[in-house]
Parts: sequence; C-alpha cells; structure tokens
Amino acid sequence: MDKRIRLNILYDYYKDFLTDKQQEYFESYYYNNYSLGEIAEDNNISRNAVHNQLKIVEEKLEEFEHNLELVAKKDKILELLKNEISKDLLEQIIEIL
Repeated sequence: MDKRIRLNILYDYYKDFLTDKQQEYFESYYYNNYSLGEIAEDNNISRNAVHNQLKIVEEKLEEFEHNLELVAKKDKILELLKNEISKDLLEQIIEIL
C-alpha cells in the first residue's frame, strides 16, 4: 500500500491521540498538499521543525497501529465477511467501520 494512503487511513483512526498542532501539520501536508515551507511560514517555524513534527506524527501513527491494530482488525473482519454476506450488508458494515 502506498505510504501516503496508509498514513491517511491511520490518521483517520488515531488523530485524536495527536496534539492540535500535529493534526494541523498533518492535514496541511497530507490533505491540502502544502509544502513544508508553506506550513513553516504559516506557523512561524522552520521548515526543518515541520519536517521533524511530520516524522514524529508518522511514527506515532504506526506505533498506535502496532499496539492497537484497529486497521488490521477491520481489514481482517471485512475479508472474512466478503464471501459470507450480501454486497448491501457488506457496504453497510464498511460504512459503520
């Protein structure tokens, strides 16, 4: 899976465990496609500080998934259900998850 897609999925699950600033940097970079320089300028910090914070966020997201495995569990459940239920019911379950 593409790193960017994986991080966005993990972020959807674990963003509430991050600080407001970490969320802001992540969303600016990964959702709004701002450059490190643009984020740095908007927040009056160095480009390197933004880069470091994004790396910390990436590591935290991976650590949360390693410990809690919410995304992996969801994927396993969906895989088990794929062949056992109707398409409509599967779509409803996916929406809930």
